[in-house]
This record gives sequence, structure tokens and C-alpha cells, in this order.
Amino acid sequence: MPVMINDQTLQFHLQGKDVSYVFHVMKNGQLGQLYFGKKIRNRSDFSHLSKRESRVTSSYVYDDDSTFSLDLIKQEYPGYGTSDYREPAFQIEHPDGSRISDFTYQSYELIKGKPRLSGLPATYVEDDGEADTLVIHMYDKVTNLSLSLMYSVYHGRNVITRSALFTNHGEETHVIKRAHSASVDFPDADYEMIQLSGSWSRERHMSERKLSPGIQSIQSTRGTSSAQHNPFLALKRPMTTEHTGEVYGFSFVYSGNFQAQVEVDHYQTARMTMGINPFDFSWTLGSSASFQTPEVVMAYSKHGLNELSQTYHDLYQSRLARGKWRDAERPVLLNNWEATYFDFDEKKLLSIAEKAKETGVELFVLDDGWFGKRNDDRTSLGDWFVDSKKLPEGLPNLASKLNDMGLLFGLWFEPEMVSKESELYQKHPDWVIQVPGRSNSIGRHQLVLDFANPEVVDYIYEQMATILNEANINYVKWDMNRYMTEIGSLSLLKNQQAEVPHRYILGVYELYERLIEAFPHVLFESCASGGARFDPGMLYYAPQAWTSDDTDAMERLSIQYGTSLVYPLSSMGAHVSAVPNHQVKRITSLETRANVAYFGAFGYELDVTKMNKDELKEMTEQIRWYKENRQLLQYGAFYRLRSPFEQKGNVTSWMSVSSDQTKAIVGYYQVLAEPNPSFKRLYLKGLAAEKEYEVSGYEGTYLGDELMNAGIQLSSGYDGSQTGGLEESGDFSSHVFVLVETDQNNRGGEV
Repeated sequence: MPVMINDQTLQFHLQGKDVSYVFHVMKNGQLGQLYFGKKIRNRSDFSHLSKRESRVTSSYVYDDDSTFSLDLIKQEYPGYGTSDYREPAFQIEHPDGSRISDFTYQSYELIKGKPRLSGLPATYVEDDGEADTLVIHMYDKVTNLSLSLMYSVYHGRNVITRSALFTNHGEETHVIKRAHSASVDFPDADYEMIQLSGSWSRERHMSERKLSPGIQSIQSTRGTSSAQHNPFLALKRPMTTEHTGEVYGFSFVYSGNFQAQVEVDHYQTARMTMGINPFDFSWTLGSSASFQTPEVVMAYSKHGLNELSQTYHDLYQSRLARGKWRDAERPVLLNNWEATYFDFDEKKLLSIAEKAKETGVELFVLDDGWFGKRNDDRTSLGDWFVDSKKLPEGLPNLASKLNDMGLLFGLWFEPEMVSKESELYQKHPDWVIQVPGRSNSIGRHQLVLDFANPEVVDYIYEQMATILNEANINYVKWDMNRYMTEIGSLSLLKNQQAEVPHRYILGVYELYERLIEAFPHVLFESCASGGARFDPGMLYYAPQAWTSDDTDAMERLSIQYGTSLVYPLSSMGAHVSAVPNHQVKRITSLETRANVAYFGAFGYELDVTKMNKDELKEMTEQIRWYKENRQLLQYGAFYRLRSPFEQKGNVTSWMSVSSDQTKAIVGYYQVLAEPNPSFKRLYLKGLAAEKEYEVSGYEGTYLGDELMNAGIQLSSGYDGSQTGGLEESGDFSSHVFVLVETDQNNRGGEV
């Protein structure tokens, strides 16, 4: 049983595959944390795990019990103001101006399966036997508010999900100031915190820091999850590596402003909290109203970071992503953006598409510039009707011609934005996020539409649905290219203005849901000025995301490596683009660009009509090889072997292994050549120890345990003893090799 309950002591024991989570009802009616970690056996009473003692500097709840101080006790969903001085999981302002709440235990409810969260993305089950959900019902008798804490535990996974629901049963209005989705109190602070941080064109770089006294926090106040910080953190023991040691992961299924933090107190205990960012947030909770927090996915690994990643990969690929494309092989695409930017017509597009089809491309994507009067980035966002000067016969005709070539057709939208120079803005200047009397800052020459206003969401849905109905469109790239400023909505009351960012994201989710329901055949790819909204919330609607605008192969090593800490390869858009690279001006070989991009949803972003005969031949071979191996590359078990964030970042390596361990593909990448280098070995992972493998480029066969424990000696490459150009120099070099289990009938005898 994944959820075991002792009604005598009111203790709750949640068990996943290798993880246990234990909490109880304390004598004051609040919930206390007892254990979170490696799976332990159930017993009738875990009270001994909650040892308390008196400290003279603490305030305590009961006059006759100086050991019962909430400042010293591990709690499950802590409030503020009743002897706990650490930051709380929630805070509510009441009609009398007070901010004290006291939710005490009322009852529990055990549900087979996993209920969906209304209006929010969340992980799910396809069969109620996959998970059990425990709901703890709490009540504050002074304010007449209830709190329901939801825990879902998957039977065969090391995953527990959490969220909270606040409901007002009274007549008065309350204001939620903070509503985090999960809080965990750890008994010590001997952890290192891992986060994924960066900026535009260098998203999700891995960063580690040892916990220290005080608060260490990552967050976004930009209206999106952001490129600066991803809504994820992990806590690992200092000796934990990719493949050994204990680590806890916390991932927020949300796409807006968030906060994830760890507070280390004066007794060296650590409190992790995660949820909607309380900065500039409030929610008016009227009579009979409820507020549902988004979901936090807590994962545990006793075998290092890579096992934690595989837990998230499997869950997010199969129980967060949805629809036709969830399990399907993603088509090889060619996007015209870096080939043409805004300068194109139908003839130019068809010439690129025709040449792309000859190489094996399956999907042609028309990016920005097809609508309104969009000849640059200053105009026409919001005017979702075709530019007849560029496409005089319209999108249906273009789609038909592409389909006749044997190509699928994809289209770019930026539905959440509007240009000042647009028909939409001229008609509805009130439809943008704004504060009366204040001027609007401009980002990317555009303004943010007010998706907190249902009328705006309805209008954009009708515009997009019209386009998708008129033409045979199989793919939509959904872009979002600026953060929020001057946050306010003319459609909301004065006391609701701090609700705008959350209501905006709910509007985005609603638009996605309506489009998915109406067009289930469309593959949606989310994009936000590259990877500024690459988060679990988006994966619920769009099973893949544009990983970064930076397509340079060497920069992508860090970006894709960091992204893989949480997100599966099937979710990562990865393209081969032209050189010199448009972001960093680096020149890398076509081979290396493909060798990096293979490990994701593969495609090209260049003008194939400008490629020479040899390049087109190489591209054709790349696509043929990728199609042959894409099931493994997109859905295999992923192992990180060498990190770009270690050893000066000169070498990166990773691999994907088939579920039956009969085949694996390894990528090995070197940034700069080394003079007279040492002999190098690469130690592989995830193979079957007893299987015998052939390795492309190597003679003979190797046993799985040999490849994992003795490793494979790599070629040293250029060692300074000969002359050569870029390909021979060793700079920006790469190698992809394939392991295939040998025919068992042809095996030699074992020694």
C-alpha cells in the first residue's frame, strides 16, 4: 500500500518505489513532519522520530510544555505568528487586519488515483491503480476557512506530488498573501542546493552552492517562469554525484511568477518551500470561493542526480505531456527563421521547402512575418490574418503545396502580445496590461495582452482557430517574447490588481486547453524568447519546447545538459543552424552541430538553398540516420557521463539507452583541442552487464560490464604532429557512436 494510515496516532506514511514520507497530527492539531527519504518499513508508531527539547530562547505554544515550540519542530505546512519565526508556507490577511491563521486537523480522505487540478496543469494517471491520493482536511474555526492538503503518491515511482486548496466558508472576505504549494522541513542543513539559472541564450546552466545560514532563494517576478531561474531546485548530500548518493528534487508545475527557497535556521535545520511568488501577489477570497495552488512534484533518488533526472523524465514524458504527440516520434523539421527572417514570399518558401524535402525533412515551419504588415518586429502582432503581399494565395494554398510535396506544415504565432502599430491595438488599447496614468514600458517593440481578461482570451482563440481551420496545419510554434511591466488590468477591481500575473497564466492555460481540444492533431511547441518559459506547466499543453534561441553547438552543450536535469529529451527542440552562428558567430562543423542536436526533437534552421552539394549530401545522411534512431534518442533512458560545468567545461558526454538495453547511442564533445593529450577513457552507463555489444568505430565486441567499469579508450585525435584545418584541429569536435547487442547465436564463449 502506498498510503498507510494509523488512526490511533494519526500518522500518515506515504511510500513510493524507494521513498517514504511520514507526517503526523501534533497535539495542537497542526501537522508535523517526521521523515522524508529512503524507503523504510511501516510500523504502528513513528512518534519516536519527533524528539523535542526545551530551549530557553524559544516561545512555546503551551505554558506547561516548554518543549512544544513551533520554532523548533519540523512542520508540514507551517503558518506564521504562533512561535515559529521562519518564513511560512502561507499567510492570509483577515477582515480585522490580523495575519494569524490556525488550521487544525479535521479529517482525511483517501482517493484511488489522482484527481486533476481545475484550470491548472498537473501530472496525471491513466489508471487509478497507478497512484493513491491522500487529502488532509484542516479548518480554522476563528476565520471559518478550510485548508485541504493534497498528496499523491505513485506506486512504482519515487514521486510524491503536493498542492493546497483554500476555501472560504464564511461571509467575510479574506486576502491570501502567500500560498506555497509545498513545504518540507529537513532535520539538518548538510546539503548542496542545485538550481538551473542563466539568461537569454544561456538558459538552465547548472549551479551548485552549499546551504548556509539564512535564506537561499530563486524566483521570478517577470510574469513567466523566466530564463533567469527555472522553477526547480535539488538538495543533495555533499558527496552525491551523478550516479551515487542521495538527492531530493522539487519541481513546480507552473509557468508564472514562482519562488523556491531554502531557509537554514539558527539550529542548522533546513526548510524548503516552493510555490507562487508572494512578492506582489495577493488573492481576494470571497464568500464560498476557493483558491487552488499549482502542483509541486517532489522526487527522491538514492543513486545520484542521474536517477533523479530519469524519474522526472519518465513522469513528465508519460504522465505530464498529453495527446497524440506524447509518445509519437517527432518529425524532422526545417524552420525558415534564420534562413529568411522577415524577407520572404511564397516562391522563396517553396524553394527552401522543396530542397529540404529532398534531404528528408518532414515538416516545414513558417516562422514570424506571415501576418498583417509584419516586415519587421515593430508591427502587426495581434493581427492574425495573412499578409497577401507575401502570400497572395493565402495559407491554405501554401499548406496544400507543401502537402503535395509530402511535407507537413507548421506555423508561428505569438498570441499573448500586441504591437502598437496593429489594428488590434488601435481598436482595443484597453486590452493590454497597464496601469492607468502610467506610461507603458516597451519590450521587443511590443506590449503584453491582458490574458487576465476573458474577453481577450476569447478573441485570440477565435483568431487562431480561424487560421487553424482554414489551412492544414500540423504544428504550432507558440512564442512569447517579453516579460511583464506596469502590471495591472483594466478588467479587474482595484483590490484584484495583485492577482493579474496569476490570472494571466490561467488565461494562457485556458487558451492552450481550448486549442488542444479543438485541434488534437496539432503538435504544439512552446517558446518564450527561446527558453524563458521552459517549465513543467507548459509541457502539459505543449509536449516540446524551444530550448534556447542560441543554436551554437558548443553553447547548447551546457544548455541541453542543464535542461536534462529535469526535462526529457523528447521535450527539447534542438536544431542545426547556419555558421557563423547567429548568436555567438562561432564556426563549427555541420557534423558537430548535428551530433549535439540529435539528442532532442531534431531539426534545421538554415537556408538549404545556399548549401553546397557536399553539405546537402551530409544533411541527407544526418536525417536518414536520425530517423533510424530517433525513437531511442527521443525516448531512451538518458545518462549524463561528462559535465560541461566541470573540469573547465572542455568535455561533455551523454548517452541514451533503449529500454531493453540492446542498443545505445553515445555523444562525446570536445570544445578545444589539447596539445599532446593524455589517454582518455569514457565510462558508460545503463548497459546490461551480461550483454555483448558491438561499438561503431571499434573492432571486436565488448561486454556491458567492461564498458561501464573498464570504459572504452577514446581516440586522442589531433596531437600536434600534423597539419589540418578545422575538422582535424580538435576544436569543437564531436563523435557519436552506436552500441548494438551482438547476435547471441554468434557469440564466442565467455572466459
